[in-house]
Amino acid sequence: MLELDPTVLPASASPSAPEIPRPTRAEAEAAVRTLIRWAGDDPVREGLQDTPARVVRAYEEWFAGYRQDPAGVLSRTFGEVGGYDEMVLLRDIPLQSTCEHHLAAIRGVVHIAYLPNRRVVGISKLARLVEAFGRRLQIQERLTVEIADTLARVLQPRGVAVVVEASHDCLSSRGVRLHGVAMQTRRLLGEFAHEPRRAEILATLAG
Repeated sequence: MLELDPTVLPASASPSAPEIPRPTRAEAEAAVRTLIRWAGDDPVREGLQDTPARVVRAYEEWFAGYRQDPAGVLSRTFGEVGGYDEMVLLRDIPLQSTCEHHLAAIRGVVHIAYLPNRRVVGISKLARLVEAFGRRLQIQERLTVEIADTLARVLQPRGVAVVVEASHDCLSSRGVRLHGVAMQTRRLLGEFAHEPRRAEILATLAG
């Protein structure tokens, strides 16, 4: 059975963050109007009058992950696998997230593999796990850890591998303005962290 580092907190844990009252929709829309004025435009002109409401509705979609329980996504598992105990791999799961440093888009794909320990999870649940963590303010490194550790904690497989490949608008649209650059992060747990499984999973994910 896979064991996690006990110093790693559950993905939903936030040890020092107090409960912050959520602003009202009117307060959120007022904040958008302030940013429009800061950008140099007039939020009351015709083309921008409805923009604050649209932005708030978009935020509800972009950050829907805060209203999801990632562990709960994996709560239903299946034990009738006919003795299957080899790798389960789901490649190219679409990722849409937001950089917490600049509120810029992060877009890419996630590859998830695990070695079952008597039970498996529906493949759609792996995609929902990515979405639950992706649709939050993120950095790619933490996102990778959260996906892998939650899968390991809930499913208790013999091994977990998560690889994230993504481009960051905060890199391409501002600062050094580098285009066509992708960042890769990975987390290998259990049997995948050791040879020969490590070499196997890395070769498979590179293919």
